[in-house]
Amino acid sequence: MSNAPPLVGRGGEVSLLTALLDGAKTGGGTLVLRGEPGVGKSRLLAEATTLARDRGFTLLSASGVQSEAHLAYAGLHQLLRPVRSNAQQLPEIQRGFLEVAFGLRDGPAPELFRVAMAALDLLCEVATTAPLLLVVDDVQWLDRTSCEALAFIARRLQSDPVVLLAGARAGYPSPLVDVGLPELDVSGLAPGAARELLDSVAPELAPALRDALLEEAGGNPLALTELPVSVADGTSLSLTDRLERAFAARVWELDDDARLLVQVAALSREGAAGEVVDAASRIAGRPVPLDALESAVRSAILVLDGDAVRFRHPLIRSAVRQRTGLADSRRIHDELAEVLRDVPDRRVWHRAALIVGPREDVAEELEEAGARAERRGALDVALTALLRAVELSAPAQRPRRMFAAAELAYQRGRSDLVAKLLTELERLELVPLARARARYLGELLDVRAYADHARVAALIATAEEAGAAGERDLHHNLLWITAARTWWSSRPGPDTRRIVVDAANRAGAPTAGDPRLVSIHAYADPLVNAGRVADCLHAAAAGDPGSAEAAGYLGSAGIVTGAFHEALGFFVAAAERARSEGRLGALPHLLATQAILAARLPNWDIAIPAADEARQLATELDQPIRVATAETAVALIAAVRGDPAITEQSTARVEQLAGPLGASHLVALAQSGPVLSALAQGQYDEALRVADRLFDRGDPAHHLQFACMSIGDLAEAAAYAGRADIGLERLSRVERMVGERPSEWVAINLRHARALLAVDGVEAGARFDEALGADLTGWPFWRARLLLGHGRWLRRQRRVAESRAPLRTARDLFDGMGATPWGDQARSELRASGESSRRRDRAARDDLTAQELQIAQLAAAGLSNREIGQRLYLSHRTISTHLYRVFPKLGITARGELAAALGGDT
Repeated sequence: MSNAPPLVGRGGEVSLLTALLDGAKTGGGTLVLRGEPGVGKSRLLAEATTLARDRGFTLLSASGVQSEAHLAYAGLHQLLRPVRSNAQQLPEIQRGFLEVAFGLRDGPAPELFRVAMAALDLLCEVATTAPLLLVVDDVQWLDRTSCEALAFIARRLQSDPVVLLAGARAGYPSPLVDVGLPELDVSGLAPGAARELLDSVAPELAPALRDALLEEAGGNPLALTELPVSVADGTSLSLTDRLERAFAARVWELDDDARLLVQVAALSREGAAGEVVDAASRIAGRPVPLDALESAVRSAILVLDGDAVRFRHPLIRSAVRQRTGLADSRRIHDELAEVLRDVPDRRVWHRAALIVGPREDVAEELEEAGARAERRGALDVALTALLRAVELSAPAQRPRRMFAAAELAYQRGRSDLVAKLLTELERLELVPLARARARYLGELLDVRAYADHARVAALIATAEEAGAAGERDLHHNLLWITAARTWWSSRPGPDTRRIVVDAANRAGAPTAGDPRLVSIHAYADPLVNAGRVADCLHAAAAGDPGSAEAAGYLGSAGIVTGAFHEALGFFVAAAERARSEGRLGALPHLLATQAILAARLPNWDIAIPAADEARQLATELDQPIRVATAETAVALIAAVRGDPAITEQSTARVEQLAGPLGASHLVALAQSGPVLSALAQGQYDEALRVADRLFDRGDPAHHLQFACMSIGDLAEAAAYAGRADIGLERLSRVERMVGERPSEWVAINLRHARALLAVDGVEAGARFDEALGADLTGWPFWRARLLLGHGRWLRRQRRVAESRAPLRTARDLFDGMGATPWGDQARSELRASGESSRRRDRAARDDLTAQELQIAQLAAAGLSNREIGQRLYLSHRTISTHLYRVFPKLGITARGELAAALGGDT
């Protein structure tokens, strides 16, 4: 029977593959072929390979093997092995990432996305001489780290002549095929094509048998080619089971040596011919020649590919594994383990196969293999090894390994595994410190805000119990979660907030040298502690904030207390460190928060690219709460710059994502966008309605901290809506809450509110003088709004000539920051005063997308395309494509002109 039956009935699929390959001249692409076993995915991939070879493509391929799924980066290494020498063209640091990941050198564990970025750059280098086709089959059995790396690569091929085709069995989850890549559902052949294929492989079938097989096969090409002699055997097995039975029968018809070699190959993890022969010879007690496999090759069971023994179809391997008895399977695994004595990371999986019950010696080997995988950055492989070690552990060692596995599972975002392990740990007799560790992991999983007094009190007690046992980190980690998530909620009463404050005070006074403790005090009582926290932030800003984590703690303290300038600096530093460490998963939160802070100033050079990148990365990494944070920034930016539709759309998305999690702090923060948008459009009643939601205890957006931070917006809306009474009542409440030393942001809001809500002309004049006399150097938007309000007030006081100067300055400030609707308000007021004012000319940079702006900024700063690509996790060719579009938009022709062309709104 031919190993490659004719390809019939696939004209549409072949046309799609042909178009994808032909389109590589202008940009790459990805296609995932999904379907049931035997439906023809591999045959279509083979056809695509032929088409690509005819077009001069370079070809790289890899196939998942079920028994290799525990090997770190096995699939990626298999794919890149033929072009590994090209890595010499990469920077040394990127070569190092790949070599450590593949176990070719020792070194610190690289983050997965650094490995993926290095692989992407390597593939782009290969594609400089000819277009490149990557074919990855049986994705469902590819190791997870390789799948995640390939998913990262697949999303970044739009500008490179690289095509990635992946074949995956339907019904199997995979990080490569479950991330929204383009898919082709490969279904059974149409009746006419099925008949044509069957007639080509079995023309002698009797009509009745032929019709029965066509009905049974349901258009499955593998069934049509493999089952013509067994269709009428009377069984009721599924089609896959019937195929496996047919394959197994064919294997057991082989002679003893050939069958033994096939059985060993089925249980081998790599199918290296030498290993298969050695293990088979140990089992037989005599040399078994490799030539014995010739009959298996003739029977279309195996393919000898160099030194590798490959099964012609995965169902054949599966059939052999299932047909081989338990005792024989154990013997084969034992002998393979002996053959692989010098390859511990593969040997241990054969030792661990088919064992039931404690085997501490094997559990230790698995733990060591997991540690080696972790050092290579293969956390999923390390986690799999640890979980198997837990199953084989002696009772005394199980809790320790369960905690290690749970912590690793949390790092990888496997909340299902963490929850399962914690449930098992709860059944064990744990010492108090172990209970505290379990509680901490459990709280990390539950991201909802805290409102229940008993829960908060219990967490504080657990934290302090850990502290008393000498575990300061665990004490402060639990206390930070308690303080932060209590602050998130709008529901806790004064008693609950009081015990959090008391616990923070017992933990020690905040100092610049302990960023986490500064953050704890900020969350515990941001209004009262604003002054002390500001002192710590100023001291920390004068030096090096340290790690990304430390800078993040300081930044969060600045956000909740209203020290936005300091917070922005810390979040910029944290994001830079996360980039340099390859911690892609940390970037969405850091960038989204950075964008919100920058939009408050405003600084569009930071805010616009950061918000866009945060949203893209959070979506790619499936971080919904970070998507909500990024959408908050997008809404705020659009409100200031005059796109109310975007503001409305993004705010609705925030409430949809954050509301179910009880993250009222995000719902509250998101109201800034629609409030500002309504103010910009002159919809003062609507602005007041939205702003007042933060004061309404029954509203999902209720949050008194953010209510204090937005009192200026509410006051402006109330004043112009003719509801100064509401504004004055809310202002009075805020003044009572914030104390004598409010943060800079709150102080600006208070001065703005007092000026706009002043009850008479004398007070208003004094309040405007006070507000405009404050140092607003770093707050041009607030200064412009105050000047606009002052000019309006002067005009309404019939001091028309005096009103024009502040109105002109306000207009120019708004124009300078691209706040179009606000500038239009200033123009309207100037016209009412008798002075005409032309509209602001649109700047060339306004035509750039957020990503184009970010790339142009980095290029203007002197970074090369490769450096920009590594920073933004894009290929250097993609960077080049973006700059190609940027130049005509800015009216320039050379890289050296970028800095001048980008001058303008910041």
